[in-house]
Parts: sequence; structure tokens; C-alpha cells
Amino acid sequence: MDESRVAGYRNFATKLWNAARFAQSNGIGGSHSISAPKAELAVNRWIIGEVVETVEKLNKAFAEFRFDGMADAIYHFVWDQFCDWYLELIKPAFIDGEKQDMDEESRVVAGWVLDQMLVMLHPFMPFVTEELWHALADPEQPRRYDLIHAKWPEPKADVDASATAEIDWLIRLVGEVRTAKNELGIAPGAKMDAFVRDASPATLERMANQKAVIARLARLENIGAGNAPEGGSIQLVVDEATFVLPLAGVIDLDAERARITKAIEAATKEAASLSGRLSNASFVEKAKPEAVEKARADHAEKAAEAERLTAALARLG
Repeated sequence: MDESRVAGYRNFATKLWNAARFAQSNGIGGSHSISAPKAELAVNRWIIGEVVETVEKLNKAFAEFRFDGMADAIYHFVWDQFCDWYLELIKPAFIDGEKQDMDEESRVVAGWVLDQMLVMLHPFMPFVTEELWHALADPEQPRRYDLIHAKWPEPKADVDASATAEIDWLIRLVGEVRTAKNELGIAPGAKMDAFVRDASPATLERMANQKAVIARLARLENIGAGNAPEGGSIQLVVDEATFVLPLAGVIDLDAERARITKAIEAATKEAASLSGRLSNASFVEKAKPEAVEKARADHAEKAAEAERLTAALARLG
């Protein structure tokens, strides 16, 4: 048994526990309905659709006796969709408090999703989920039954294609900005401007809808249409649109180009050295299997690093 996998699942339990604590601290409690609540906001329609798809994956895997597939589906939903993205996307609704109806809708939907998660997770981790099931209940209306007696999720909802497309676009945009900043050594919290060109009406509408979230998660304060000022910039292509982030005053462009070029040369040289070793039949035949496997993994890592850095250099424009 790999101890690192045990540590990973411990981290997963911690992630779930922290998500429940965030919920409690923001007035999010258990749901009173097995059916999905009504939602107007794209982010809430999106997460309801993700629940629908996750339940379908679980049911299919269960019918095929693929319990590993069931565990994988719920694991990634909880970690990736709910914890890493959904909670981050709805935080402004609680922090800013601009619209009370927005707050209430997100609280209701988040509480319902949490309940569905706990039910789906219960067969795999019964003790933590049972504890959280009761902890999330309204103190004045405790759960009438234990989680083991809860009905299996039946969302009775459809996947909203438009909401899915909008939130997937938002996640890709934020992810691209964060990756580019990381590759160029720019602090994640550094606020930048952006200019977008070739954006379709649908993209412009999404930008308007998600303006506050983009500013908070991608740290893009001002996004305007048209040409960016002259000088170095980050260029990101998301669907049909190109987002240009000027770098003047943010980093030393010449120094950054030199740093990345040097790193590309080092990664390429190491990848070539590992490739030569792996193409040596004597090494592959005589070395220990774990040594050969490590060399292959290292080669793949260095090759990917060189490719990633080359893309970062190209982004500087």
C-alpha cells in the first residue's frame, strides 16, 4: 500500500471538512429537498448540472461494478468542481453582499450540493460524512435520520448548456491568467489590465456577467476592447478571443526573457541527455526497472517543462 495515497486521502478529508466549515461560517446549512433548487445565476445552474452528471457517472459505474470509477467520479467532483472552483466563484456573493437575493440563492444551492456530496461520498467514507451530515443541520431542526438512511441523489434537473459553457469559459480564462503569471514569476495577487480583441458577442456578454469574479480571481481589474499599448505583454487565447495583458511596470521584460531562455536551454539539454540514456539498449536491459521508469518520468517532465517555458516565452510578445 502506497503511504502517499493514504496521505492524499487524508488531504481530501481535510478539504471536505474545510468546505463544510466555510459553509457553516456563511450560513449554508443542510437542504430539505432531494430535488435541485431553482437557480438563476449561471454559477449555480452550472454546479447543479455538475451534480447531475456526477450522479449519472456514479450510477453507470455502479451498474458495471466499477467501484473505482465511482470513487474517482465523486473524488474529482468534490475536489475540483466544488471546492476548488464553485466555492471560490460564489465567495464574492457573501463577501460583497451586494444583492441579498444572490446571497440567498447561492446559500440554498450550496447547501443542496453539499448534501448530495455527502450522500454520494457516504459509501466510501462513512464516518466523516455522517459527522458533517449532522453538523450542517439547522440546530433548531436536527436531521430526522442518519445519513446511511438518506435517499440516493435524484436531482430531477437537466444540465444547463449555456451556464456550463459560461462557467467553463470563466475557469479557463482564470486558469490561463494564473498559469501565465506563475510562469513569468508575477505575484498571483498582482493586479493587471487586459485588452481583448476578436471577442464574439457571447464572450463580451460573459465578460460583463462575470466582471466581479474575473477581477477577484484573475486580478484583471480593467478589461477593455481594442489594441493594447505598445510594449511587451502576455497574450492568452481563450476560444476565439485574444486577451493581451501589458507588462510595462510589472516585470523587467529583458531580464525575464533571458531567464526563460536560460531555463529552456537547461531543460532541453537535460531532456536530450535522458533521451540518449533511454535509447541505449544496454541501459534499458541491464538497469533496474525502477531506474528505467524514473528516467522515463524525468524525461517526460523535462520535455514538458521545455515546452511550457517555450510557450511562456512566446506569450511575452
